[in-house]
Amino acid sequence: MLAIYTVVLSFLLPLSQAESLLGVYIFSRHGDRTAKLTPPANLTGLGYQEVFTSGSYFRDRYVNSTNKIVGINTDVVKQSQITVSAPADTVLQNSAQAFLQALYPPAAENNPKLDTETLKNGTKIGIPMNNYQLIPLQSIASGAGAEDTAWLQGGTGCANAAISSNAYFSSPEYQSILSSTADFYKTVAPLVNKTLPADQITFKNAYAIFDLINVAQLHNASFDPDKILTDEMFFQVRQLADLHEWNLAYNASDTIRAVTGATLASEVVTALNKTITTAGKSKFNIQFGPYAIFQSFFGLAQLPATNADFYGVPDYTSSMTFELYTDGDATPFPTTDDIKVRFLFHNGTTSDSSEPTPFPLFGQKELDLPWQAFADGMNKFAITGQDDWCRACGNTTGVCASTAPAATTSATPSSSSNSGGVSKAVAGVIGAIVTLVVVLGLVVLIMLLGGLRLVSKKRMDSASLNGSGLPSSTSKSHV
Repeated sequence: MLAIYTVVLSFLLPLSQAESLLGVYIFSRHGDRTAKLTPPANLTGLGYQEVFTSGSYFRDRYVNSTNKIVGINTDVVKQSQITVSAPADTVLQNSAQAFLQALYPPAAENNPKLDTETLKNGTKIGIPMNNYQLIPLQSIASGAGAEDTAWLQGGTGCANAAISSNAYFSSPEYQSILSSTADFYKTVAPLVNKTLPADQITFKNAYAIFDLINVAQLHNASFDPDKILTDEMFFQVRQLADLHEWNLAYNASDTIRAVTGATLASEVVTALNKTITTAGKSKFNIQFGPYAIFQSFFGLAQLPATNADFYGVPDYTSSMTFELYTDGDATPFPTTDDIKVRFLFHNGTTSDSSEPTPFPLFGQKELDLPWQAFADGMNKFAITGQDDWCRACGNTTGVCASTAPAATTSATPSSSSNSGGVSKAVAGVIGAIVTLVVVLGLVVLIMLLGGLRLVSKKRMDSASLNGSGLPSSTSKSHV
């Protein structure tokens, strides 16, 4: 009877109770924003709420629960345990701040004693905003200004990625869709023609058109007074935008197009490896970025093979999560042989009623990968470090100047160079030296014959001044 009870109880208990969570890496999209084609884009009140809601969920899952990350501070943030990053973009950075407000709310909300600080002399200092917790936000290069441009590669700075994405516009597939959807976009034109001219309302601007309509139907009360937009039409607008952006973000035969996904893969492995090498001191990583990075990573990690929805543009506040854990107790800190990684994704705002779902990576069936298998799988397509990025992108200026191939001049040896002759390069140097010697010799000879002598510029200037300190009438200017 006891054995049966134990078995039943084991099914009732959460499976995660048998695990110890060591760290996480979350990559999140921003919340609802204004349209890209009406810059500067800004996070809306709805977007603020969406990101805050997701932050609250992840607090409950990883910071303030019985199955939280091992050793993480619950009420007062410990800066060494958390790393937060976002590109230099208003929407993304504000989204990150909103997320953090929920992840670590003002400390005095949970402990009123933390609303003041006592100095050595006994003076009590009130801490603003219930001890609002200030968490530094690191700025990253990739994705800068991403929400102010409709061009998917606009924030990557990678030359070869931009070339690869542009190649899609000359492909037979693109040309076919551009032609076959021309009439459809003419029916869509009245919805966006106040922002886009008629000749730009085509499949070429599929995402920008979707973005305008999506924002307008959420926020503009006067939008579509003639009721042109139907559910079916909007669904097709969305599908075409998904198709357009997927082909700009990933191509199986030209993976540099997915450079942002390759960079993210390296960042994830590096961050989780730091959790391991520091024995869990680094625990929580959260990065905010544009949807293009999601799609690039989806393609590289072969996620569409598990679910066709991965071909689409993820909704606002979507998130990818990489959980680092071990089965059983985490004391002492486990070796890499006992550490696993689980990948989870959620489309849209995460909450208690809509949680992330685990998916297998790299075309495999297993949801949980041993650490080494995970790291090996990611490193197959990861771009690790600035030098690798510069070489892959073909960039040779700015931060890539030091990795650019040095300009070299190679002399082609003459037919006699292999039989003891002098190369053209060496002959040129010798000729220059001989010429210099001859010229100097002539100068000396002229000086001796003409009675000339060298005088320093300083002495000449001194001699040319009269007693008043003004130039004399016989002095000459010096070039």
